[in-house]
Amino acid sequence: MKLGFQQSDLDSSPGQSFDGSFRKSSISGFQPNDLDSSPGHSLDGSFRKSRSGTSTHRMSNISASSKFVPSSKRVFKGLKDYARKLVDLELFTQSLEDWVVENSSADSNGGEQSFRSPFSIDELHKLDFALEGVLFQQLFRMPSSPYTSDLQEDEYLALEDFLHAMVDGLWRTFWHKNGQLPFFVACPRHPGSKFYSVEKAISRGRLGGLCGAALISKTGRDLQIHWDQVVEFALFKPDVMVGNELGFSSNTICEALFYGFHILLSRCLSKYSSVNSDSIFLLVVDSKFGGVVKFGGNLSKLELNATNPYQSVAEWIKLHAEVCVSPVDRIWNKLGNANWGDQGTLQLLLATFYSIVQWNGPPRKSIASLASDHSLRLQKRRIECRLIENENMLVSFDQTSCQQGEIVELDDNESPSFRKQASRLKLKQGEILLLDDQGQGQTSFQIQETLIGGNCLSYSAISLKYPTELLTLYVGAHPSRLEPSWEDMSLWYQVQRQTKVLNILKQQGISSKYLPEIIASGRILHSGTCKKQSPGGRCDHPWCGTPILVTTPIGEPLSSIVARDGPFSSEDAIRCCRDCLAALRSAKMAAIQHGDICPENIIRVLDTQGGKSSFFYVPVSWGRAVLEDRDSPAINLQFSSSHALQHGKLCPASDAESLVYLLYFVCGGTMQQQDSIESALQWRQRCWTKRSIQQQLGEVSALLKAFADYVDSLCGTPYPVDYDIWLKRLNKAVDGSGDRGKQIEEFPVTLRVEDVAESSGTSGGRTSYSC
Repeated sequence: MKLGFQQSDLDSSPGQSFDGSFRKSSISGFQPNDLDSSPGHSLDGSFRKSRSGTSTHRMSNISASSKFVPSSKRVFKGLKDYARKLVDLELFTQSLEDWVVENSSADSNGGEQSFRSPFSIDELHKLDFALEGVLFQQLFRMPSSPYTSDLQEDEYLALEDFLHAMVDGLWRTFWHKNGQLPFFVACPRHPGSKFYSVEKAISRGRLGGLCGAALISKTGRDLQIHWDQVVEFALFKPDVMVGNELGFSSNTICEALFYGFHILLSRCLSKYSSVNSDSIFLLVVDSKFGGVVKFGGNLSKLELNATNPYQSVAEWIKLHAEVCVSPVDRIWNKLGNANWGDQGTLQLLLATFYSIVQWNGPPRKSIASLASDHSLRLQKRRIECRLIENENMLVSFDQTSCQQGEIVELDDNESPSFRKQASRLKLKQGEILLLDDQGQGQTSFQIQETLIGGNCLSYSAISLKYPTELLTLYVGAHPSRLEPSWEDMSLWYQVQRQTKVLNILKQQGISSKYLPEIIASGRILHSGTCKKQSPGGRCDHPWCGTPILVTTPIGEPLSSIVARDGPFSSEDAIRCCRDCLAALRSAKMAAIQHGDICPENIIRVLDTQGGKSSFFYVPVSWGRAVLEDRDSPAINLQFSSSHALQHGKLCPASDAESLVYLLYFVCGGTMQQQDSIESALQWRQRCWTKRSIQQQLGEVSALLKAFADYVDSLCGTPYPVDYDIWLKRLNKAVDGSGDRGKQIEEFPVTLRVEDVAESSGTSGGRTSYSC
């Protein structure tokens, strides 16, 4: 009798699982290898073609036909009988062993095994890069002598801790950094048996009967663990390679398939199982080595045979199931520590990652996105090691840096390459910088630490006159080095141009706690004799004329906060929206638009005023602000407005549109990496058409959803944003009143942009770059 699978079979009927409870089946399908997959060579040497066709962020497009659901009582009863009768591992192995041996042996023509690996080398490389810096810590060591019976307790304790370390590290890295882990580890004795913790199995004298350990999903429906809750199963054997030095023994593979079939069957019979796939990842390990068996298939093609169920299942596996077997590699070293960065352990980690995806959906951070940060982490490491390029070799920065707290005078006879390095001024903790401010005279600042996380290199510093307040100090590029380097032009916008914009706000009397304020701006005074010919000129010293900008307040960029702590709460998101709108409204009084709203340019500041500490948010990096029609904003493929991407100009609602994208990001929305303006515009069109941004914000706050709808109606139009009405609503949500919490005092003064100095506000000379 063949189980005919039709669309009508998706209408599930209640039935009993083989733990005796009535359950209703759920249907969905998701292929784990569709995540971050790309063509590449498999671990057994064969070339794998990517099966990627499923978006990790569009679950609605995934077919629901991959999981079989019995529709009739007759079919349900037949499967339930199989679950009850298929309990003899030896008979199961006998019916399948010849086929396993045949497919496990190397092909005489190509030398490749018929069982392909479930993972490509490219996938493992990506995971390796993505997990850089992630701490996996197995506290219970795996005993180094696996053949001594009195070490069995230690082996299972080590296995239990190993599985917990894997799932905890992956969950905190890719899904949620904080919160409760939705999985735990338990050990069964045989299919259909109860589950025990290792400690309970030891106390009850049942340790010898355990067959492995399972990763269990917390469902919360009752205290008893059911087999349909198994996320991943780890088969633990004394020796996984008996009789086969190249891989798993045939008996080991058969036993893994035996447990895998029972798990698939239990999911099919369950009404509670929410797994989104018809496959299971099986980890097969001993106290030294390990690997992965992936097993899956459509149970609708299983022909029930009441007289010989073992043969029936064997035929189904041979004809309709997918069996993938990874190479066997070292998992634990001789000291019992897991080799977390090695290929063997990476295979187990990737299998666990895909298992979590099956149950909990795509992660908030994909493997590809974290792996893409490898080059950034490499650059950060170079900065941390203070390595700089010296023509064709690397030289420690300490060889060219000054002593702590001193400004070193450089000899004019130094080589040009040395002077090029020195002109890239990098400051160390404790160094004292003497600043010549045209308005305040000479002011000294002491560097506290380097701030990494924004769009440019900056420092926290204190004024020696008022050492109690931390300030933000930006170091610009030397005026003679602006032309050839994009990096130095970025510094020019960050220092000289931002100085000009903040001076406009200051001279027009616009003051707000949500706007940065200039403390000092000017040029570095170097030690030794300065040979400049005029007050606005500069001498040949490589530091002479380097511009500095000092502002307040100091805070942490939102990009760093979200990466560390995850999405914002409703209260934090609303407060962030309120504070940013207040800053944009203040800037509008001077006809200024920010032009570069993104997570790196919004900082969270600790507010120590009042009875208790709280946070507020400040848009910084005003160097790309638009003052007049000829100014061009920054182009950010993820956060710039559609009008800015299309025309290179801002419309009146552009900053508000960028703010909506920012709120979408901090509220957990997925910001896809874009490779062109065209793709960025298409992404925006899809999001606004499908209202995915409003839906994401609506899960956090109805007010933010309404604000997104309002901005959507203004995008690309000449109509301005009504800041007052939205600030009133947001103030009410944050402070409970429409009047309290504004804390904005603006005194507009009639002043034309042309009346403001073209330079950075520093003393003397000007740059040829107009704003």
